[in-house]
Amino acid sequence: MDTPLEIAFHNTEPSQYLEDRIRERVDRMHRRFSRINSCRVVVEVPHRSQANAQAFHVRIESRVPGKELVVSRDPGRHKAHFDPYVMVRDAFDAMERQLEQHSQEVRGDVKSRSAPMQGRVLRTFREHGFIATTDGREIYFHRNAVVDARFENLEEGTPVELCLVHGESPAGPQATTVRPISPLKLNPQPPKDR
Repeated sequence: MDTPLEIAFHNTEPSQYLEDRIRERVDRMHRRFSRINSCRVVVEVPHRSQANAQAFHVRIESRVPGKELVVSRDPGRHKAHFDPYVMVRDAFDAMERQLEQHSQEVRGDVKSRSAPMQGRVLRTFREHGFIATTDGREIYFHRNAVVDARFENLEEGTPVELCLVHGESPAGPQATTVRPISPLKLNPQPPKDR
């Protein structure tokens, strides 16, 4: 890597064991994808979780030539994700999937998606919300992006299809179209590229 690995702990005490595990996963990731320029990992306890210090959020930002890949993992309601080691494992698994897809794109092995991107509503606020995609990203959407339903009717866990636009926000891609779908239509794996 051109830039040394950055590891930050916010609202929680640093853990040498967790830091060692993060370094192991970054080393493994770098061995598989040698063109990583930088990597930053943040482990935090969100302010809303101060009463319950077990709820962790993990964010990984990796720069590769011409692109920044981001994985953001909230604990949600899954009890297993209150374990920081599980959160780190899942976040790095998602980052490795993104790196593999990027690597395929660079090699020209990937054409276009055969199906729309899917995910589940992670949380909503008054004017916007976030979707956890099946490939491990957390995507912002504005209430105006919702089609075939009302924004107010979206609940945490609602399965959706979405279309992304890149370059509109410094925070990363955002959804331009969000369409609720039936739970039976949700494919828990990211769509395969042909």
